[in-house]
Amino acid sequence: MSAVKSMPSTHPQQSGEMTGRTDLGRRLAARREALGLSREELGRQCGADGTYVAYLEEHAASPAIGTLVRVADALGLTVDDLTGASAHRVAGRSTARRDSTLVPLDETECRRLLNTHGVGRIAIFTPEGPAVLPVNYLVAGSDVAFRTAAEAVTARAAGTEVAFEIDNIDDVTAGGWSVLAVGELAAVTDPDELHHLNTTARSQPWAGGPRNHWMKLTPVRITGRRVAHE
Repeated sequence: MSAVKSMPSTHPQQSGEMTGRTDLGRRLAARREALGLSREELGRQCGADGTYVAYLEEHAASPAIGTLVRVADALGLTVDDLTGASAHRVAGRSTARRDSTLVPLDETECRRLLNTHGVGRIAIFTPEGPAVLPVNYLVAGSDVAFRTAAEAVTARAAGTEVAFEIDNIDDVTAGGWSVLAVGELAAVTDPDELHHLNTTARSQPWAGGPRNHWMKLTPVRITGRRVAHE
């Protein structure tokens, strides 16, 4: 992405006094930290600087739409995701376009996309039947790892074949993509590996409670598809 000269650096547009972190600032900071980016790194990606990113995160501001587009793109989000406009909107209800086509993604692209998210769905078999559960995850080398409770159904699925899926839906363009990883689920027991996961994890599981039991999926097959428009 090329930098745009008209984007402000240390003098952003303001909407009154500095009144502290807003929802926009919280979303921006949370997404940036989830991607492991410093303010300076994000600034370089969207044509600004770390001072301006800090201002957006910490103060009430009304950035121009062009600024929002560049920041959202650098974070792998839509503007609606970044501003919260899509928070209560049911995704996937827009009308399909006539020029749509389904394009397969290669493994390199699939692995890149896996690194852009922090929440996915794990599909397992249980005594009551199949179950699909959301988990906070991270990518550790070639593995997909997540924390759960020791007595949870996901922990009891160790040693079985499971599937892990993430996706992105864009109602504005009636497009999106999905990535599916399939492999055996295993409990992480190696002390060095556990230490690495605990120090690498950027947040606690959203579900709360004592979820300190690390599981990992080592994919034997990764596939993906994207809805493209001709």
